[in-house]
Amino acid sequence: MLALAGTILVSCSDDDNGPEPVNEEEVITTMTVTLVPDGGGDTITLQTQDLDGDGPNAPVVTVSGNLLANTTYGGAIVLLNETETPPENVTEEIEEEDDEHQFFFITTGSIASVDYGDEDDDGNPIGLVFALTTGDAGAATIAVTLRHEPKKPNDGTLADAGGETDITETFNLTVE
Repeated sequence: MLALAGTILVSCSDDDNGPEPVNEEEVITTMTVTLVPDGGGDTITLQTQDLDGDGPNAPVVTVSGNLLANTTYGGAIVLLNETETPPENVTEEIEEEDDEHQFFFITTGSIASVDYGDEDDDGNPIGLVFALTTGDAGAATIAVTLRHEPKKPNDGTLADAGGETDITETFNLTVE
């Protein structure tokens, strides 16, 4: 009996060296990109919504209108988790963990540039706020990708940044 009690006392040590809690990636069902032209004009909204996540249904992608040629737009991104009621605004978590996140913008065609408008405490870009400048009239695409735990600083490419993709979507646009 004494030997059994000794074994139990040794095996039940007070061990506080357990694993660190895992910070799970965000659940994002909806990404809304709002583009407001400098100097007035129609606001353009780009949205991808995937309410079943990895389920069988493809995301619903919408673009509310065409961009104006040779125009700079103020851009802002809002992320939601609509699997919860009310929907969770994931944008707030990205702002709080800005050193662990970065948006990347890959463009083709009539988009001249995308410039970051916000940064984390170390001066690295985030991308929740940005400026998009169009070129001449024509077709364009913009791929918007949010990376979790990218290398910072990086050269602005997904290949150099690494990390895990939280959400990505390519929007087909017309510049007129």
